[in-house]
Amino acid sequence: MASPSPDTQVFNTIEVLHGRQPMPRGSFLDHLPAAKWALFVAIWGSDARTYLKGEELPLRPKDTNMYIVLGGCVVQERFPFGTKIARFRGVGQVLGEAKLIEPRSSVRTVCLATTWVLPCDTRRVNLLLAQDHEAERALLRSLEDRNRSDERIYATTNRSPLARVSALLHHLATIAGTRDPADPSGPTTIVGPRQRDLAEALLLGQSTVESAVATLRQKQLVDSRYRQFVVSDLAALRALVTSQS
Repeated sequence: MASPSPDTQVFNTIEVLHGRQPMPRGSFLDHLPAAKWALFVAIWGSDARTYLKGEELPLRPKDTNMYIVLGGCVVQERFPFGTKIARFRGVGQVLGEAKLIEPRSSVRTVCLATTWVLPCDTRRVNLLLAQDHEAERALLRSLEDRNRSDERIYATTNRSPLARVSALLHHLATIAGTRDPADPSGPTTIVGPRQRDLAEALLLGQSTVESAVATLRQKQLVDSRYRQFVVSDLAALRALVTSQS
């Protein structure tokens, strides 16, 4: 079951709900004007909930909400033609947007760590979007940015495994990573995904991903722990991704 309210020890709830925390570039909350975010908070802010690691968000055919991720990380899984397609989603992104046009749509969405979300009734969201073209534009732009990001991260099968794993870890650090508030230039911690999760998302063998992570560890760019990756230098990891292009 979802907890009744956000865990203020895990997430900076005040900054997020007041629109003062920067959101990952290209996300819905990055595109959405501050005044429009205040409207979402006024309507649905009291319904914000946290889900624990391993819990599924209610995005089944009979559910009526879509969600905005305010903290944490999830993996969404689809199974076309018996093939598992996994995509990671993080802060500022929308989940279950297909329900805006097909209410009975569903997607298996599993929290990889404690995850804070804002549930929004799709019928009311549709009314809001029909009346507010800035919010509608923000959603459309975020979905286009997400599609382009997915192409760069998951579909570039011609790149080396090291480049692909590095790009995915950089992406995860950007959309779900956290830093010690006392050391904003310090390492970025990604909580939740395992090396097996990376392998499934990239359609690579687990041993291939383990080898790539070992290389990143040798370069002192990434440290891997149980359900946790620590990126010591985000800029250097991005430079490595670029050099491998």
